[in-house]
Amino acid sequence: SSSSQHPFFLAGIPGLEHVHTWISIPFCSVFTISLLGNGSLLYVIKTDVSLHKPMFFFLSMLASIDLVLSLTTMPKTLSIFWFSAGEISLTFCLVQMFFLHSFSIMESAVLLAMAFDRYVAICHPLRYNAILTNSLVAKAGLVGLARAVVLMLPLPFLLRRLPFCSSHIIAHCFCEHMAVVRLACANTQFNNIYGIIVAFLVVVLDLSFIGLSYAKILRTVLSLASKEEQLKAFGTCVSHLCAILVFYTPVVLSSIIHRFGHRVAPYIHILLANAYLLFPPMMNPIIYGVKTKQIRERALHLFYRKSF
Repeated sequence: SSSSQHPFFLAGIPGLEHVHTWISIPFCSVFTISLLGNGSLLYVIKTDVSLHKPMFFFLSMLASIDLVLSLTTMPKTLSIFWFSAGEISLTFCLVQMFFLHSFSIMESAVLLAMAFDRYVAICHPLRYNAILTNSLVAKAGLVGLARAVVLMLPLPFLLRRLPFCSSHIIAHCFCEHMAVVRLACANTQFNNIYGIIVAFLVVVLDLSFIGLSYAKILRTVLSLASKEEQLKAFGTCVSHLCAILVFYTPVVLSSIIHRFGHRVAPYIHILLANAYLLFPPMMNPIIYGVKTKQIRERALHLFYRKSF
């Protein structure tokens, strides 16, 4: 159809155009912190052989995913804020959408794998090395990748066949699935249902299994004799729990507002969607850097070695 020849326009944050330049300041700061944080995390884990363990392999997967998520969305978003460069071709839009959603799904899978890692470490400490082998870690990563690709690959093709006749203005900073679907002038029920099923499958299933892991962890921790042992065991989970909260809270809030918040200003939706893409990549390295002694010491060591 002729519609796919027309470029689309990303509006940025509709209703807040007049403060785009101001909004760009926190966005740009968060983006910079994310790149530095995740880059440093990957460098520290790669160069320190003592960190070549399952938990840190999962952490480096998380950092890689966060880098891809930041780089997929932020450069374009900042160019909209700074230069009003909102124009985007349908192809690039669909590529961005594919990366954005598939890497979010992968992040969920890695958080689930990390919950399993904590479960084995606390509930079966003696069998930890036998269960969590490097090959299992690699397989978990590949399964997470495969699931994301299989679930997201239909999306660009489903959207390609839709006609876009009236508006080509996407009321968003990036090509989010539903924001693009809304522009189609055809029956998009299948796209809507598919989006809901995928979100349900990923969020509900992953969160259920994470919950199950933590229920078992809690039972084991509470059965430990001394308060000290309990705190020590639970201390190893704190950073993972923070990462889960940081990742899922905006997702859940966003979907609740989508379903029920008809009176909520559109820019609230968009700021939430951005929080969900901006916040975890910035926070994960900070959470793990602060909470994980090995990473903290290694990072400080690197920093001091460089400056003297």
